Amino acid sequence: MLTEVSATRYVTPLREGGSLPGLVEADDLGLYVMKFTGAGQGRKTLVAEVICGRLADRLGLRIPGLAQIRLDPVIGLGEPDPEVQGLLKSSGGLNLGMEFLSGAIGFDPLAHEVSAEEAGRVVWFDALINNVDRSWRNPNMLLWQGDLWVIDHGASMIWHHNWRGAATSAAKPYDASDHALAVFGPDVAGAASALAPQVSEELLLECAADVPDVWLADEPGFADPDEVRRAYATTLLTRAQGLEQRITLGTPADLPKAPADRSAAQAEPSKSSGRAGQSAPAGWRESR
Repeated sequence: MLTEVSATRYVTPLREGGSLPGLVEADDLGLYVMKFTGAGQGRKTLVAEVICGRLADRLGLRIPGLAQIRLDPVIGLGEPDPEVQGLLKSSGGLNLGMEFLSGAIGFDPLAHEVSAEEAGRVVWFDALINNVDRSWRNPNMLLWQGDLWVIDHGASMIWHHNWRGAATSAAKPYDASDHALAVFGPDVAGAASALAPQVSEELLLECAADVPDVWLADEPGFADPDEVRRAYATTLLTRAQGLEQRITLGTPADLPKAPADRSAAQAEPSKSSGRAGQSAPAGWRESR
């Protein structure tokens, strides 16, 4: 089960993106990027963040630590922004927090290098969860202490918006030609060899077990939260079978071009990092 903390102070909204997550301080003195149950995307976004985030961690990808954050709506009474105040008031109870990586910068595929091995692992993982939100336009990755970190998985597992079609959706191919790491020649075969054997029913159920019952309750067509968890595990396990053969990387002509002198690009702050710095503290970049 995820660690539970309580929000003690709302620091600032992170306005890059549509869900308006916020930077909060908790009673463990940590800083977290909090995504709210009262946001327009609904609780399934948080469910996807937990299952995919825990799975990424278990498969060896770097991802900020997750926590349940208990929010008392009274924390929003002094907020001058009515949109923020409304969001805080409508999100009492458990919300989702991700550890704030102070000093992290947004990953830019035109300015930073990634090995074919690491690129392959991220692409294969994104194919497994059907992540449609890691394009070169909006990478949803951070660089922190010299390492690549993946964030923002709320738009993944689109089949959970229509469980009747989940089996059909799980069998569909994954087009990675627009993926932020496609330019690095991802070793998808190597990733599949290393990661696919780890994706077991037991592992998937353990990841789903970290989702609070309250976010799974009253799901149409299911008797209880545990039945919903089994549905997530079954769908992901089915999708993992032969997944490598269903990943399309595209041709070199389809991919964005890296600058001729990549080292020069690395010497200057990337445009995406600059935008993130203007609208949100370093260490977080919200998906669009």
